[in-house]
Amino acid sequence: MTSEVKAISGRGIPLVGNDIDTDRIIPARFLRCVTFDGLGEHAFEDDRKALAGKHPFDQPQYKGANILVVNRNFGCGSSREHAPQAISKWGIQALIGESFAEIFFGNCVAMGIPCVTMDPEKVKEIQQILTNNPQAGVSINLEMMQVLCGDFSASVSIDQGARNMFISGTWDACGQLVANAGRIRETAMQLPYVSWSNLAAG
Repeated sequence: MTSEVKAISGRGIPLVGNDIDTDRIIPARFLRCVTFDGLGEHAFEDDRKALAGKHPFDQPQYKGANILVVNRNFGCGSSREHAPQAISKWGIQALIGESFAEIFFGNCVAMGIPCVTMDPEKVKEIQQILTNNPQAGVSINLEMMQVLCGDFSASVSIDQGARNMFISGTWDACGQLVANAGRIRETAMQLPYVSWSNLAAG
């Protein structure tokens, strides 16, 4: 069983600003959660309070949008997995940006969320399109390495290793372990330093 991610389609949310860090994406006080469930409602909470309803996540025209369009160095700051988890729980399935912080990018890949980069001027152009027409459809094709939005089209980039994992469905390490549990157990039972009785009980 694979979880291939070859294309993502939907609508976009323009989030303008450079160096938006993980503490802005999900404030530190929400890191005490036992699970990631419920984090979505707190995504960008402090920014949203400060903007009093004018943050894109609070604007009704972007309700249900699933592709976030950002600028430079998005996700910088700490290595907290809570940041992409909060974005994912909100409903975001992919990001387009000028650049992403390395650890944030890696955490997104591990969750099956592609983060593609585009020329800065092209990012600003699509953000303006989505500001003018929030209902415009957006699609990201990881096989063609292209973004489409109405008459707008642009080439995108992503780390080749991450692209291969999305297309082949091998990004989901936990899913692969579960799917191959029987084979893993058979191999483990042949190892002299693994307790046979513990494996049999599991």
